[in-house]
Amino acid sequence: MNVEKIRNLTEVELSHQQRELSDQLFKMKFQLKMGQTESLKKIRELKKDIARVKTVMRQKQIAAGNGSVAAQPEPVSAPVTAEKPARRGLLRRKSK
Repeated sequence: MNVEKIRNLTEVELSHQQRELSDQLFKMKFQLKMGQTESLKKIRELKKDIARVKTVMRQKQIAAGNGSVAAQPEPVSAPVTAEKPARRGLLRRKSK
């Protein structure tokens, strides 16, 4: 699928296209596992098309200002705990 065609689609059409491509990919993988098809090239192309659609959706989301990285809050880190001191020496078995 051509990137220019994807960029001209609306948000609803993009999500519909993504669902449709994902369904096709599922069916192709299922057929591959059952031994009914040998079309690895078609599976690769479907994966790339899905990635293109997702990329364009994300670009549109960022352009609209809904998903910019700066607008998202930073994750809260866990509190720092004291580390256990390292054990010295080797563990040895007791000899009989």
